Amino acid sequence: QVQLVESGGGLVQAGGSLRLSCSDTGRTFGNYAMGWFRQAPGKEREFVAAINWSGGSTYYADSVRGRFTISRTNAKLEVYLQLNNLKPEDTAVYYCAAAFRRLGLEVSSSEYDYWGQGAQVTVSS
Repeated sequence: QVQLVESGGGLVQAGGSLRLSCSDTGRTFGNYAMGWFRQAPGKEREFVAAINWSGGSTYYADSVRGRFTISRTNAKLEVYLQLNNLKPEDTAVYYCAAAFRRLGLEVSSSEYDYWGQGAQVTVSS
């Protein structure tokens, strides 16, 4: 069974960088779509970035395009989110997700079957 665990969150000043990692500790990582979402206090969970099964295609929310980069290493069963030029409005809990039935780029949270527990990212001004 897929078990996703995020790591790499923390507190950073505006303009700084963080790298989030998502590992499949269930060791069942397969060739399916992955994504990152985030949820700020008092707000709904929103899409951040998606990557297809091979890692050859990516897609980003307008708010993070050009600043964040999603990547994956299927051999290591890991997905990453590099966050650069962070802004206070990027403060949120970040979740990785796996879409077991999909191979492409999935934006809707309803397409994802498995979720990690979340990693807190706090950006101070």
